[in-house]
Amino acid sequence: MARRSAIPPESFEEILAWLNPDREVAGAMYVQLRDDLAKIFIWRQCADPEGLTDEVFDRVAKKVHDVRPDYVGDPRLYFHAVAKNLVKENIRTLKTHVSLTELDLSEELTTEDQDDDADLHDCLDECLQKLSSDERELIAGYYSKEKLAKIKHRADLAQRLGISVETLRVRAFRIRGSLAECIKRCLERKRK
Repeated sequence: MARRSAIPPESFEEILAWLNPDREVAGAMYVQLRDDLAKIFIWRQCADPEGLTDEVFDRVAKKVHDVRPDYVGDPRLYFHAVAKNLVKENIRTLKTHVSLTELDLSEELTTEDQDDDADLHDCLDECLQKLSSDERELIAGYYSKEKLAKIKHRADLAQRLGISVETLRVRAFRIRGSLAECIKRCLERKRK
């Protein structure tokens, strides 16, 4: 199953036409461009290269109708420029966030916060048990690594499951969503 893209079909068609008038060649260029953009994000040590690649295409899709008629040169350079801007945004975002591993919250937690934390863990365990063993394995595997190791691990996981990385991402998103709803209901029940 393909990811739910924010790209309208007509914009996607226009992107392909912009890359090359021959649809076969345009398709090959699209795939290569996706790989090239992901490599840029990996090289720049961005946390989610596939997600950022999707974001590049989403942003270009929103502007392709306006940009294409007047653009001169290789359209792939436009995608690379959008990717460069995303890298800058990603760096700015990282500078404003603090890693949870760097924080020592144990002294700042009140008894009520610690109870909430215990309730959250209890609810997470309860909701994980409601998942099928395949779903539990998928979600645990999907979130088991960090940074660059995460990318390779997710590719290996997708290959082991016989699905594409995009399909894996969609499945993980859906499982995470159902887990979040289950945890929310569980916490509401515990707080009553």
